[in-house]
Amino acid sequence: MRAFADLLDRLIYTRSRNAKLKLIVDYLRATPDPDRGWAMAALTGELDLPGVKPAVIRALIEARVDPVLYRMSRDYVGDSAETIALLWPTPTNPFVSSAVEKPALGTGFSTSLETNGELSISQAVDRLSALSRSDTPAVLAGMLDRLDADERFALLKMATGALRIGVSSRLAKTALAQAFDLDVEAVEEVWHGIDPPYTALFDWAEGRGSQPTAADVPVFRPFMLAHPLEDLRVDLADYAAEWKWDGIRVQIVHVAGQTRLYSRTGDDITASFPEVARDFTTPGVLDGELMVKGDAQGTATEEGGAASFNALQQRLGRKVVSAKMLAEAPAFVRLYDILFDGEEDLRALAWEQRRGRLESFAGALDPGRFDLSTVIAAEDFTALEGIRAGARDAAIEGVMLKRRDSPYVGGRKTGLWYKWKRDPLTADCVMMYAQRGSGRRSSFYSDYTFGCWTETGELLPVGKAYSGITDEELKLLDQFVRNHTTGRFGPVREVEKTLVLEIAFDSIHDSKRHKSGVAMRFPRIARIRTDKPAAEADTVAALKRLIV
Repeated sequence: MRAFADLLDRLIYTRSRNAKLKLIVDYLRATPDPDRGWAMAALTGELDLPGVKPAVIRALIEARVDPVLYRMSRDYVGDSAETIALLWPTPTNPFVSSAVEKPALGTGFSTSLETNGELSISQAVDRLSALSRSDTPAVLAGMLDRLDADERFALLKMATGALRIGVSSRLAKTALAQAFDLDVEAVEEVWHGIDPPYTALFDWAEGRGSQPTAADVPVFRPFMLAHPLEDLRVDLADYAAEWKWDGIRVQIVHVAGQTRLYSRTGDDITASFPEVARDFTTPGVLDGELMVKGDAQGTATEEGGAASFNALQQRLGRKVVSAKMLAEAPAFVRLYDILFDGEEDLRALAWEQRRGRLESFAGALDPGRFDLSTVIAAEDFTALEGIRAGARDAAIEGVMLKRRDSPYVGGRKTGLWYKWKRDPLTADCVMMYAQRGSGRRSSFYSDYTFGCWTETGELLPVGKAYSGITDEELKLLDQFVRNHTTGRFGPVREVEKTLVLEIAFDSIHDSKRHKSGVAMRFPRIARIRTDKPAAEADTVAALKRLIV
């Protein structure tokens, strides 16, 4: 646990991507199995310890520390794991638990651990994953008693699956590939076919075994991604244009009678969209945009009735979907590409060839559940600019430009695909509330609730933003919050309604859940408008006029 704790500590305070890679590479080379495998599971979000819930951990600390002190400390620090790691009392005898009842460590712990041994990651995972819900609190408390603050932080972060250390799943896999001179695409190709602690993967990486295979398993393949177009102009003789839809990118896989639906990050979201999995029974792998239908929750389009992203949000993250929700917000997939047709791997083919295969494949699918993303007909780039500027469908996020001869390769490859998003909408809003952020920003008031005026002069919240500003601007806003606080509600501070923020957002939708009646899509701070009086900020009515 000590080595993993040191790794997390260094990753948190390292901003350089290359430096983070080196830290993980060095750790993987120096750490034996199975600890490094469990560490990779934690870094990639694949570690699941269902018995260790935030409520369990909170109850443990509140049994040892005054609950009010804990909550105040948590509000200040901004991270539960860090707060508990620092507040956890060290017992006089570290081998006698501070719990009211001494935990029975049971099997899975060696005698040396119970006396003077170090707790390894694998020992912690093995024990916690084997426990009943009733036994978990006492055993977890015993582990925390035996660790120092840094190790407690690492254990709690690992156990709850909320690392938030600036390391993506892709970055961790890239580090593994670099550590053992592998191709990261080859690692990702087999990743979802192997369970933690990835013994077969490390055996292959170090030459002790053959490359794992994913035969007869519906595994995730890396998505092909696009670079922002920015100021570049392309020749439409070389590039095809199609709409970029505002849903979530998904991969649909059917192999050996099994269907899986994966998100862009490789998460299995099949349970959240059972109707899509049920209706995809043809062997193959498709790439598309998951959206929902229904004009009751979003603007319908001529191309299949795609609702706004706001409608899709009601379905995301649900493990159980009610019959009512399936009826009111049925999901469908707008297809972009095809990776496999049956067992035939099509990724090496040119985009134009794959498009033809996709059209043939889609012809056999239920058109109410799967349709094709239309290729935009434009004579030249200037004409495409006009088409893009005139697109006001709430479900359209922008335009994709794909080289006609491009193979399907994982990750972002320069010159092959470009994304050309619509220009964001903007509104001048008044800061109303603020609270501390998490991670690197836990010492600053960095999460801001902002509002707009009603016709009667009332300021109503219309959104919340925590991105878009520089470190210097963050310090300025933090100082404003501290100097202009008018009220406190737990971790939230109410501020004087005098500071205007220019908010950029991708789209805006009707919302029954918000008093203002609107919800913004991806709001972020574009500018701090110290030059503008709060009375001149935008109105809720003006925001509603932006809804399409």
